[in-house]
Amino acid sequence: MGKVAWGFTASIDGFIAGPDHDMSWFAAAEPNAEGTTENMASKVAVIISGRRGYDAAKAQADERDEMTSEPYGGAWSGAEFILTHRPEELAGDTSVTAMNCTIAEAVERAQQIAGDRDIQIISADIARQALEVDLIDELQVYVAPVFLGDGTRIFDVPGGRRVDWVLKTIDTANARSFGRTYRPKRSSCCWP
Repeated sequence: MGKVAWGFTASIDGFIAGPDHDMSWFAAAEPNAEGTTENMASKVAVIISGRRGYDAAKAQADERDEMTSEPYGGAWSGAEFILTHRPEELAGDTSVTAMNCTIAEAVERAQQIAGDRDIQIISADIARQALEVDLIDELQVYVAPVFLGDGTRIFDVPGGRRVDWVLKTIDTANARSFGRTYRPKRSSCCWP
């Protein structure tokens, strides 16, 4: 069975999207070493994302560049689950599966499809929900040399929650992007 990974590129000040899910800042990211994006995409069978990100991507389709208009810049193919409380509104989009369920149910269904390949969460809120029920196996982080000042934070929990991570690997081919992979230090994850 593959792992459940949460992966993103973030600004230096901790945002994965600008205000209104703006992704134009992504152009400031260091380009990945040749083959990196394709290699990462090949490991992923199912992407789980949220409704706000989905809606923003559709609304900004004419403004987004090659890397931000499609997962992994178009190098990925597989199943995409959109978690939403209004799945009927996405019934016409056959490229995604809209689901009104818990993250645990979504991951269980994704595992049935993924087999030995991974499940990738690309939403900060969905990832937070997955962390709350101990479903994240790996955190994949890249950093773009830009401050955004506002937008969607990597991890936002009112009142705070501490989650400790252990360094697993350093992506030396993408050192300028500070590519790091972590695993959760489960014994110190302090969820109620």
